[in-house]
Amino acid sequence: MHDPGHGSGRRTIESKYADEPLTQNSGDSSYDAVALMPDVKVLKMGGQSIMDRGRSALFPILDELAAAKDKHKLLLCCGGGTRARHIYAMASDLELPTGVLAALGGYVPRQNARMLQMLLAKHGGIFMLHDDFEKLPLYFRLGCIPIMTGMPPFGYWEKPTENGRIPQHRTDAGVFLSAEVLGAKRAIFIKDEAGLYDDDPKKNKSAKHISRIGARELLKLDLPDLIVERIVIEYLTRARFCHELQIVNGLERGMVTRALEGEDVGTIIYRD
Repeated sequence: MHDPGHGSGRRTIESKYADEPLTQNSGDSSYDAVALMPDVKVLKMGGQSIMDRGRSALFPILDELAAAKDKHKLLLCCGGGTRARHIYAMASDLELPTGVLAALGGYVPRQNARMLQMLLAKHGGIFMLHDDFEKLPLYFRLGCIPIMTGMPPFGYWEKPTENGRIPQHRTDAGVFLSAEVLGAKRAIFIKDEAGLYDDDPKKNKSAKHISRIGARELLKLDLPDLIVERIVIEYLTRARFCHELQIVNGLERGMVTRALEGEDVGTIIYRD
């Protein structure tokens, strides 16, 4: 800081952004971002695909996570599932705005995170709020498995969507953003399918599995149904750290473990 020399005692701060309005795209990519915790494995437990199926689907996956927690730092995020979809339907019928839908829909994945915390308590499962994110190093040092909602902390401030009222930033987006801020290279999504297909395999038995594809290429295909939220694919094209999404079938024993070990099982969507 310096005194401009006019005798006013006023000080200014030297900064390359001092005269920038910050309302335009300056195209500045000169800074080096820091990967805070690149060794963390960020996973999403599917709400409708896993949690809603109950004990038979969930417990084998929890066994795999418990067995891996001493080898890997696991951050487990939860989806909402059918109950969240029910809330979105009711709130849309009442013509509530997108921000309210986002706030209401955020409660369900939080409930799922609470349930997972109870089920993993004996293995160090601990429920974490967004405000506790900076405590992750402490939780890992204590041997815990931090568990939180996958919903990003936008709530009432969720951006209006192009069509309808359903928030575009839901639990998939929150998981991706968590991986990005930590500096993790890959975010793992635990679903009930082997990954991405060119059509819904539950409705079309002839749908073809896509084992690996670039984000821009995937957006150009404009598939009618994606296994993850479309906004996540868009963000992947400009991510600094999280350059891959991996979708694995959690109903197939061992797939989560193989994904944690770095195997390219399921589908890899990468930044191209």
